[in-house]
Amino acid sequence: MGTQENEQTAVTGRRMLLGAAVLGAGGAVLGLSGTAKAAEARHGGGGGGVKSLPKPTIIGHRGASGYRPEHTLGSYQLALDMGADIVEAGDLVPTRDGHLVCRHEPEIGGTTDVADHPEFADRRKTKSLDGVATTGWFTEDFTLAELKTLRATERIPANRPHNTLYNGRWEIPTFEEVLRWQDEQTRRRGKQVWIYPELKHPTYFRKQGLALEERVAKVLRKYGRDRRNSPVILQSFEPTSIQRLNKLVDNPLVVLLSGAASRPWDFVETGDPRTVADLVKPAGLREIASYAQGIGPTLDLVIPKDAAGNLTTPTTLVADAHKVGLILHPYTMRNENPFLPANFRKGTDADAYGDVFGAYRTYFATGIDGVFTDNPDTGLLAREDFVNG
Repeated sequence: MGTQENEQTAVTGRRMLLGAAVLGAGGAVLGLSGTAKAAEARHGGGGGGVKSLPKPTIIGHRGASGYRPEHTLGSYQLALDMGADIVEAGDLVPTRDGHLVCRHEPEIGGTTDVADHPEFADRRKTKSLDGVATTGWFTEDFTLAELKTLRATERIPANRPHNTLYNGRWEIPTFEEVLRWQDEQTRRRGKQVWIYPELKHPTYFRKQGLALEERVAKVLRKYGRDRRNSPVILQSFEPTSIQRLNKLVDNPLVVLLSGAASRPWDFVETGDPRTVADLVKPAGLREIASYAQGIGPTLDLVIPKDAAGNLTTPTTLVADAHKVGLILHPYTMRNENPFLPANFRKGTDADAYGDVFGAYRTYFATGIDGVFTDNPDTGLLAREDFVNG
């Protein structure tokens, strides 16, 4: 997730990571929209479905990406070991031969060692990705076998130099490998493991004959994980992609929402003039609730920042969404100063940990149902503090 996030990078300097805290699932359960059914899944079922998850739900953003290169089985595994309620495994993009793999973006120059492979030098291209000229190597230009020769690397080494220790350790996982890993971990732990995949740039890929929705649905049906209570929540920044999925599978669905002034790329392509600011109005939320169970807004839509980067007054988004039965899983909490609101940063080191617990407390107080975090252990401790008062 988070193509549209305002990713910040800065000169490094980093404090030792917090110890992993494997906490129990305390607190209230979160609700589904009024259209959700409680039918028990026969295969890969999630028991009580989304309602069975603790609140606020702690979602490992691309795994435990504060500590391991994102979208690797190592990152996913660490998120589970830390106690994350859900693992965002993964951001789904296709290969040339139609397989689904887990990468933050189709451009993989910043998250793999592809630049070190001279045999792929001629694959480097400049493409228009949702209207932005992007140069690098793209998954759709590789077969799965070719991608499997690459290894994952840290995406923001300037902020997380410690993660570079693990560069080259893990390959790019496929969606099917993630589903098999989910099964294995569920059996091993005696507790249902949940995942939260995102469909990346659906309009872009559909125009290339690599439609994501049908491929995702086919794989989910193969593994019996396409039901209302299946432990797989699907998300996308493109509302029409979620509408398409709503006709193909019964999984819980979430519409991701970027900055208020932005327009989903499918809206740009179809000439829909609405912005995210329109979608978060009561009428827009009612429309989303007709085909989805939740929204994943940027944290700034929950509590805006002023010109200095300090948090201001919460919006009515949480209450408005809850009125129409939608859950809210905003993104993304990170421990480092550059990613925190200015009034929760500490010291002068740009990459030191700030007052992240204070930031969690402020966001949790708005009534959000959960949050994506690069640091699941920190999120779990923050929830423990919040639930226990």
